[in-house]
Amino acid sequence: MAALCFVAYLFGAAIRFNIRHVEGQSNDSAIRRLENASSWALAFAYIVSVAYYLNLLGAFAVSLTDLNDAFHAKLVTSGVFIVILLVGWTQGFGALERMEQVTVGVKLSIIMGLLFGLAWFFAERAGAGELMVKPSQIHGWAAVTLAFGLLVTVQGFKTSRYLGEEYDAETRIRSMRLAQWLSAAIYMIYIAFLSFSFAPDMIELNETAIIDLMAIVAPILPMLLIAAALSAQFRAAVADTGGAGGLVAELTRGRMTARMGYAALVAAGLTLTWGMSVFEIVSYASRAFAFYYALQSSIAAKAAVKHGQTARAGLFAGLGVLGLAILIFGAPVE
Repeated sequence: MAALCFVAYLFGAAIRFNIRHVEGQSNDSAIRRLENASSWALAFAYIVSVAYYLNLLGAFAVSLTDLNDAFHAKLVTSGVFIVILLVGWTQGFGALERMEQVTVGVKLSIIMGLLFGLAWFFAERAGAGELMVKPSQIHGWAAVTLAFGLLVTVQGFKTSRYLGEEYDAETRIRSMRLAQWLSAAIYMIYIAFLSFSFAPDMIELNETAIIDLMAIVAPILPMLLIAAALSAQFRAAVADTGGAGGLVAELTRGRMTARMGYAALVAAGLTLTWGMSVFEIVSYASRAFAFYYALQSSIAAKAAVKHGQTARAGLFAGLGVLGLAILIFGAPVE
């Protein structure tokens, strides 16, 4: 997790460099082509990520019911896809997006409650001398490719790159850094408490395994966690659906409308939902975003050369190669 957060921060640095030095300033035709390619890559990544978000939503929605199986989870996911398509096609997402500020505050409160509960449980285990240190079960290249397949779990910071009409460059750069620092802190605290408090074989590995673990910590945490997950996954899916539709309309210069983009996304999402497991979709989403980050890093490398920043150009070029490696070798956690 530390490595994932570090790599994500470096990709974020490339995007922040582009906000400051490339956005609206470059007449370089190669950079413009790379920007266009990265926009297409992002549109495709949005399509896969929406399937990822909604499949998690479906799994969490049925997790505490008598219908807790893959088939019914996929039915819920499919239903939400249809709802999103109908709302986007008929009315747009403005009303849903206005809920974002409230839901973000609620989710952060639930996350803090989760971390507090884990900290208390961790302290009790430590006091009883029952903390666990388990050796890694996957090593070498297999561990690296598994980490590649989990990149999507630490992405999301790229949103600041596309808010130029509302915020200036420095505000967006600061917002991205803050988002990455805060998320990395939450990830690392959560993983540290979890890793030393529970044995890896305590429960079966699935997309909602965290619910069973949190029931051990405190009876109220599973319900809070489900509420946060449903809210988070739905909001993220709506945001990425809107982003994908807008990007498709812009990139095709109006030949495809945003509505047509929504329809294409839902069709692809339903295909992924019924053809793959959640873990496979996570892997494909990671690869899609890795390609986008590789292109953004290449843009940053070229711009850094133009600004005489040789060391940064080398770093960004290396990140471009890393992004391509993740695209090629990323593996599902299964």
